[in-house]
Amino acid sequence: MSGSGSSEVSGKAEASGELKAVQAALRAEHAAVYGYGIVGGKAGEERQAEAQAAYDAHRARRDALTRAVRDLEGKPEPAAAAYALPFPVTDVDAAVRLAVELEERVAGVYSDVVRAAGGERRRDAAQALREAAVRAARWRGGSVAFPGLTERTAPAGPRSTPRT
Repeated sequence: MSGSGSSEVSGKAEASGELKAVQAALRAEHAAVYGYGIVGGKAGEERQAEAQAAYDAHRARRDALTRAVRDLEGKPEPAAAAYALPFPVTDVDAAVRLAVELEERVAGVYSDVVRAAGGERRRDAAQALREAAVRAARWRGGSVAFPGLTERTAPAGPRSTPRT
């Protein structure tokens, strides 16, 4: 009995993990494209070009991820008709907060693709993470220490101390 069956199973598991990460990134890009439609409508005239550039960037990433899912022999998940917003977007400040939220979410899923993929797909995911972090910093007016990981950390809760 040869050991090739074991490596075949391992390869399929790795490919499956990569496909799941790429599908999650595709879902995030669908949501970002939708979200930037909202941001663009409320961001104010002075930030319209920035909102349009982000919208175009997310559409391009979405299209590339659709191809990547097919390359991984998966079926690309379609966009939803609408997405629930995390809060009402009624003014410029809320639009800016939404843009930051979208970019942070996208950065998070790309960090998962970086972990799951290799080669060119990993480089592309790292580039997408960097671009999302830069856009978030521009919208926010500052950066965070580890873009793409901020929302992945559990909030610090009360410490439990053993009773003696």
